Amino acid sequence: MYMNECERGIAALEDALYAIGGKWKLRIVSALKDSGARRFNELQRTVKGISPRVLSNELKELEMNGFVKRIVHAQSPVLVEYELTPYSDTLKDVLVALIQWGANHRVRVREGAHSAV
Repeated sequence: MYMNECERGIAALEDALYAIGGKWKLRIVSALKDSGARRFNELQRTVKGISPRVLSNELKELEMNGFVKRIVHAQSPVLVEYELTPYSDTLKDVLVALIQWGANHRVRVREGAHSAV
């Protein structure tokens, strides 16, 4: 099926938003960025309000997208840690741009300038 340039752009944007979107993914990435490798329970304590089920699902999605690596240490009991991958560094410029846009947008909305200019 033929996709024009606009459709390809929208599809790529949807993929990007899926990979980092939602309430928890960026909070998890931030927690791992701040503290390095963390165990599941440490992450759950750091990311306030996240349930174990949601944390597990979000970690699986972050791992699937290449942002997080699951490390299993062969010891008794088994120790599992999560850490950011080098690929997660590719988010930096994107997130800086989104943060700037979000801050500007928030100011604009608060000032009531949300109508088209």
